[in-house]
Amino acid sequence: MAAFSFNKLVIFGVGLIGGSLARALRERAGLEGRIVGVGRSVKSVERALELGVIDEAAALDDDLALANALEGADVVLIAAPVAQTEPLLARIAPWLDTRTIVTDAGSTKSDVVASARRALGDRITQFVPGHPIAGRESSGVDAALPELYVERNVVLCPLPENAPADVERIAHMWSATGTCVRQMSEAQHDRVFASVSHLPHVLSFALVNQILATPDTELKFSFAAGGFRDFTRIAASNPEMWRDICLANREALLAELDDYTQVLARFRAAIDASDGAALEEAFARSRVARTEWQERGGIRPSGDIAAK
Repeated sequence: MAAFSFNKLVIFGVGLIGGSLARALRERAGLEGRIVGVGRSVKSVERALELGVIDEAAALDDDLALANALEGADVVLIAAPVAQTEPLLARIAPWLDTRTIVTDAGSTKSDVVASARRALGDRITQFVPGHPIAGRESSGVDAALPELYVERNVVLCPLPENAPADVERIAHMWSATGTCVRQMSEAQHDRVFASVSHLPHVLSFALVNQILATPDTELKFSFAAGGFRDFTRIAASNPEMWRDICLANREALLAELDDYTQVLARFRAAIDASDGAALEEAFARSRVARTEWQERGGIRPSGDIAAK
């Protein structure tokens, strides 16, 4: 296990993602540093305190409590919807120690980096962008698990301004939870995840919306079985978060939607022409690709739901 230790970790947004990091570091890695949870109000993080996920709670709108929470922090994790990144960073900037490393868990990266540059200015050196690829259908701190990150990927998108030692420290933090840490640029990250995560979520939400718009909705739902369950599992994800992700990564996502629409058009044309050979060839190609991906260990149950 990679070497990592901390005296104080501050988590903004102690839900599934932030709470699971806290539990993993404490229960899986056996680390004893102090963990502070910050929420919109103290009440919003009281449950995390009750569960023992954090040692101390602070309210975002309380200047004194926020300053005390950030004082001497080794690492700050922003585990909130991506649209909140800039205001959160701007809020903490006045009390941020020069030695504190700030990272995030956002599902998009180009917009997060731009937000961080605006909010932190010259202190962008302290911000190491990250994205843990893990989740569950359930959200909130009650759903947090110490093993959530085991055998999952975490992507770091280091900035030119980052000190290599800071990037390594954040990589070690995530490695301590059982993850495999990968690196790529923020632009590459957003293209990749528009294809394999953001588009599938949009399609899942779209199918459910399509059925909801029909006069026999309940009849259709009553006959829905395994195929519907598997395809729409991710439609149970956090709506606020996926709204933000779609808007934040709209260029890459629109490109994927356009490409997908072209594929659907080809399938439609084959069905309309009763071209069974074309359909079978396309289906077979997809089947082989998915089987090979599965055999490489690509499936991680519930691993692509970005719920907090």
